[in-house]
Amino acid sequence: MITISLCMIVRNEENGLGRCLESVRDIADEIVIVDTGSTDRTKEIAAEYGAVIYDFEWIDDFGAARNEAFSKATKEYILWLDADDVIEEADQKLFKELKETLSTAYHSVNMPYNLGVDSEGRVTSSLRRNRLVRRDCNFQWIGPVHEYLAAGGPTLESNICITHKKDKEYTDRNLRIYRGREARGEDFSPRDLYYFANELRDHALHEEALNYYGKFLETGQGWIEDNYQACLKMAECCERLENKQGKMQALYRTLNYDIPRSEFCCRLGFELMDQGRHEHAIYWFELAVSLPRRASMGLQDMTSTTWVPHLQLCVCYDRLGQHVKANYHNEVALSYYPSHPSMQLNRKYFQEFLGDSYVNLIKASS
Repeated sequence: MITISLCMIVRNEENGLGRCLESVRDIADEIVIVDTGSTDRTKEIAAEYGAVIYDFEWIDDFGAARNEAFSKATKEYILWLDADDVIEEADQKLFKELKETLSTAYHSVNMPYNLGVDSEGRVTSSLRRNRLVRRDCNFQWIGPVHEYLAAGGPTLESNICITHKKDKEYTDRNLRIYRGREARGEDFSPRDLYYFANELRDHALHEEALNYYGKFLETGQGWIEDNYQACLKMAECCERLENKQGKMQALYRTLNYDIPRSEFCCRLGFELMDQGRHEHAIYWFELAVSLPRRASMGLQDMTSTTWVPHLQLCVCYDRLGQHVKANYHNEVALSYYPSHPSMQLNRKYFQEFLGDSYVNLIKASS
């Protein structure tokens, strides 16, 4: 069985830290906490779980803080988490099994990072991250903000999920770090340009965000997943700025980097619906639901291949007077999201509108 050091950087995390550490109580053999200046009960909570706690002067550099935490680990493998992450009970069981069976030939293990869930707990967005790494490989964190772990070598793709449960309000901390670097005239890597643009967008600075997304794409050095997301986010910025032409140009720009993905199909479908071109919209929504889930480390929007396109197919077919098809797609959408209020109202509508035809259709599909 391998041994694991959990390494974390924290600051004023009293609300979520206990929940996080409780979820790894039976997984981590050692807990290393690097505190960057907490003024609440963060250290006390960490101590309750037997953590070894180190103070680290905050220098606006997340990568440096994480590398400090990694340098204090003593076990074979290092697991990293943030204080608002948890390992759910089912995944704890899988993690214990992994701990017993993992071959040390693997330098790293990547795992899904579930970023969003719907009201019924179903995952709506997820990406993969290198989450467990062999300590003697001395992998380093790169970047002062939106840092990444530069892991290489043999990698195991695991289905064990880490779940993000954001419990703090967003701040302008990251934006301020980028602004400071910008003011000092620092050279930004393509990754910096992309994440600076994201911060600007998140703070509704859409014109500036468009500028930096453009600079990022112009480097030609971005990761394909970041390139694709940059185009989608440029489309969102243009929409906020009521620049419809720019929005469509940004959306079509995704095709420079990949074949149509479900996110693209849905967004184009929505545009065509707004124009009243329902037959054309149907083509793109049907393509969205037919596409297989991609094997990728990038962001996955699960809703764009499940209930979202089926709900829009329901609307399109209903407006075209094809109510049986509309009802069918509403029922499929409900199978993915049974408590969705709009789809529940649609079901009542079709029950009344179709009468016996509705009942027969449900029987035929059951």
